[in-house]
Amino acid sequence: MANKKIRFGIVGTGTIAHRFANAIKNVENAELVAVASRTKENAEKFGDEFNIPNRFYSYEKMAFSDVIDAAYIAVPHSGHITCSCLMMNNGKHVLCEKPMAVNIREAEEMFDCAKKNNVLLMEAMWARLVPGTLKLMEIVESGVLGDILGVEGKFCYTMDEDEMDHHVFKAENGGGSLLDVGVYGLNFASWYLGKDIQEINAQSSLYNGVDSHTCALIKYKSGAIADISSAILLRKPNEGYVYGTKGFAHINRFYAPQEIELHLNNGENQTIPTPYAGNGFEEQITHFSECVLKGLKESPVITPEQTLYITKQMDKIRKMTGIIYPQD
Repeated sequence: MANKKIRFGIVGTGTIAHRFANAIKNVENAELVAVASRTKENAEKFGDEFNIPNRFYSYEKMAFSDVIDAAYIAVPHSGHITCSCLMMNNGKHVLCEKPMAVNIREAEEMFDCAKKNNVLLMEAMWARLVPGTLKLMEIVESGVLGDILGVEGKFCYTMDEDEMDHHVFKAENGGGSLLDVGVYGLNFASWYLGKDIQEINAQSSLYNGVDSHTCALIKYKSGAIADISSAILLRKPNEGYVYGTKGFAHINRFYAPQEIELHLNNGENQTIPTPYAGNGFEEQITHFSECVLKGLKESPVITPEQTLYITKQMDKIRKMTGIIYPQD
């Protein structure tokens, strides 16, 4: 098994699928051998672009085939459960784009499906595995910032007027800013403040039945507070802060920093470069493939517990702010 490569098939041919296809070229223990789309045109176009030998014009045909070991699910959120379970029920391991599920019921069903079929299911929370995140966790762990009492993370962008038909604006697709990008902020807070939560407060602005802007305040039993915001019709600087009693860390693109600025109370400042190879997806593909090659049925880093924990948080925030999906 030492030299074996995990054979991947991609389900879907959108932006995120392109990013995965570009990243896997740089990964030693995985290769892209198949693509599945609901249309022949998209499957062929994507297959030509990335020189993929096997093109399937339905998801089922790829699931039933023996040309792949694992599937990367890159369809809109609402299709994650169907496509993941289809692949797992046919013995394929699954790396599912985040958020893995629209709600906790779906997430639990998906992990049950993985157990039943004895395969690995992992949420593609790629940001947890990039060098910048690992380095910042190491810095926090070292105590150089003291006790961590605050975390801030903003992931906010705005769509163009000609993109208003995008699935992110549709409740039936599990759209809205919280699931699309707020999931990064909630994960970010949990990496540095843990899970001992006392209270969550949240506010959302709604557009077309989904949240266009959500702000969440999370109070921990330690006294720490996380301030997380997400938006799809409002730009804010996508930056983050981790505040401790001895100083703070500032990072641009908080969920996957390529540079960490440390500002200590004693006047010492330091900038630490933490670039990632390629587009940032390489580490998660490598990690997932390693898990498969080792015969693991759960990732020890992006655990089912973590995915379920964040999904429950998103359910709670949605309930609080009136975001309801047909899947609920």
